[in-house]
Amino acid sequence: MEQLVSTLCGFTVHVFHLLAIVVLGIGIAKAMIIYVKDAVCGTDSASALRESRLELGHSFSLGLGFLIGGSILNTTIAPTWNDIGQLAAIIAIRTILNHFLLREIGTIESDRKEPAAGTTT
Repeated sequence: MEQLVSTLCGFTVHVFHLLAIVVLGIGIAKAMIIYVKDAVCGTDSASALRESRLELGHSFSLGLGFLIGGSILNTTIAPTWNDIGQLAAIIAIRTILNHFLLREIGTIESDRKEPAAGTTT
């Protein structure tokens, strides 16, 4: 039974890592498409950069979530104190990164909404 749980846990960790890679890859591709489309066809390159950074930030946040979940699952089967310490450090670093990333996304989204609210026609 322990072997089955260990195998399922290992498989799930690999699935989480694969999902993180897929989310990050799609996010990078979408951000590049948005940037190239807006920078080449649009007139405001600053807006293109802001929109592509926003898309990339959302993807990074979701990808970090999958990586944190995979790290937690990876440590669930017979962890040592060294494993627990490493997990705590990984979760702390990824959580701090995610916090600042989400704060930056909020700033970009509020900056994006301000000009639209300030214009009157």
